[in-house]
Amino acid sequence: MRFFTVALSILFLCNFLSAQEKQKQKVFTNSPDYYSIISTFEIFDKQSDLCLLKTYGTTDVGKPLHLFILSKDKTFEPAQIKQQGKAVLLLNNGIHPGEPDGIDASIELARNILADPKLLPDNLVICIVPVFNVDGCLNRGNCSRANQCGPLEYGFRGNAKNLDLNRDFIKADAQNTQTLQRIFQEWKPDFFVDTHVSNGADYQYTMTLIATQRNKLHPVLSAYMDKELVPSLYRAMELRKEPMCPYVDTRGETPESGIVGFLETPRFATGYAALFNCIGFVTEAHMLKPYDNRVKATLKLLEEMVRQFGLDAKKVVALHAEADRQVASQKTFMLNWKLDTAQFTWIDFRGYEARYKTSEVSSQPRLYYDLQSPYTKKIKFYNTYVPSFTVTLPDYYVIPQAWLEVVERLRMNGVKMSRLLKDTTIYTAVYYITTYETGKFPYEGHYLHRDVHTRSDTQAIRYYRGDFIIPTNQPANRYLAETLEPRSGDSFFAWNFFDGILQQKEWFSDYVFEEKADSLVRNDPALKKMLEDERKRDTAFAKNAWAQLNFVYQHSAFKERSHNRYPVGRLNGELRLGNE
Repeated sequence: MRFFTVALSILFLCNFLSAQEKQKQKVFTNSPDYYSIISTFEIFDKQSDLCLLKTYGTTDVGKPLHLFILSKDKTFEPAQIKQQGKAVLLLNNGIHPGEPDGIDASIELARNILADPKLLPDNLVICIVPVFNVDGCLNRGNCSRANQCGPLEYGFRGNAKNLDLNRDFIKADAQNTQTLQRIFQEWKPDFFVDTHVSNGADYQYTMTLIATQRNKLHPVLSAYMDKELVPSLYRAMELRKEPMCPYVDTRGETPESGIVGFLETPRFATGYAALFNCIGFVTEAHMLKPYDNRVKATLKLLEEMVRQFGLDAKKVVALHAEADRQVASQKTFMLNWKLDTAQFTWIDFRGYEARYKTSEVSSQPRLYYDLQSPYTKKIKFYNTYVPSFTVTLPDYYVIPQAWLEVVERLRMNGVKMSRLLKDTTIYTAVYYITTYETGKFPYEGHYLHRDVHTRSDTQAIRYYRGDFIIPTNQPANRYLAETLEPRSGDSFFAWNFFDGILQQKEWFSDYVFEEKADSLVRNDPALKKMLEDERKRDTAFAKNAWAQLNFVYQHSAFKERSHNRYPVGRLNGELRLGNE
């Protein structure tokens, strides 16, 4: 029996080595469909004890998310892996299933590691999401990526709710996202990689890269990523004859105008990862290169990431822990970043000359890139961002249980909170939303608020048994700042979770309120002066009887205090309880 088992093992290894040799000759022309992808990982799971395929939760299309785990010592429990001091890489594929390069590359990465386990670092556990947007992967076609060179068929960008899941990581409207957040919080990765295909200009590179925006990442991690990790990946890819450059987001029409470091705010996958001190990367294969080239370039980069992450695992685990420790006591956070155009570096860029000719469609001048005129030039790379403002966290936030959608998202993301044990009046600092702008068109199922301004007040507010108290002495502090501070660009307020407060509920009948308004003005000199000043300032107002009555109403005790009052309270020091 033992001889039979050994013989099977040898046969299994030979089959993998044979597959690896065939891989060198393999040409990728089409992407596998969803069922083939999952079937491949199921086969890996059955053939080797170095890996485990798990399912988590559900997606909007009713199917679970799969997670494929590669562990050298066959440990597959995240808590135990963390206790062992190992680093965790979470590799996410198919967020946009029309960009399936990473799906194929991850299959080959897993295949190669299982064929040669020496490729799997001892101190790095690899967690692969084979397909995140299961819904879009099932919706296959060949027309939705008009500018892309292959594969023959591919999935669709939107999920079953027609949501772009790479805009969903704060609002988490999709079941897919909620499930992935649970995976993220359970495994607490040190590295997060999201595989994509680029759009935009033409150039010589097959692979470009987005690294977590360095100014937003915690400084102890940013220094390592910016000075050590990213340069090592660029050098490694150059040695493998697969040079790459930063993601080509041009400042003007063509790369010669300079390229801009991508600002992945928390709505994006890697922006979300950064909230939890996780170093994130987006691989961006170039859409105009053949699918075969793109898959192989993605595979090379993933292999180099695994190698480098393994070499630096011990260091990064320590840096991650230190960043978490510092964030738990951090009170001031910088929000709403903007590009500093005065700062840039010069990088060598391998592009094609941009030229113009007359369009056969419109008869107007049109841009094209002359592939017969390649060049290497120095161009500007703008990759410094500065915050628009900073915010200081209170000692506690308090959230009424009525806002359950918000509370559920906080829970999914590991936020520690407790509940009031009895009805209580608390003196609470609150924001009032004074002005804001709202998008005219829907964006990912919402009408986003922006340019939000607030004023502060302190009030005795009645809270009830079961309402939530959130201390700000935890590693999730950055997440709390980005989501609960209403001026943040990706706050829950910006994403419409609190829109109920923006509508006034009680009004007045003008002919009834006349006497009360008259009494209010006569008995309040300050209000009378405000009314007179407004008449002088605004002639239309001075001729509008209802507007003047409403002015008095809005400045009286009859106006509901809850209108425009942001419902998340801010508490500092010991809780001051009001009279029951």
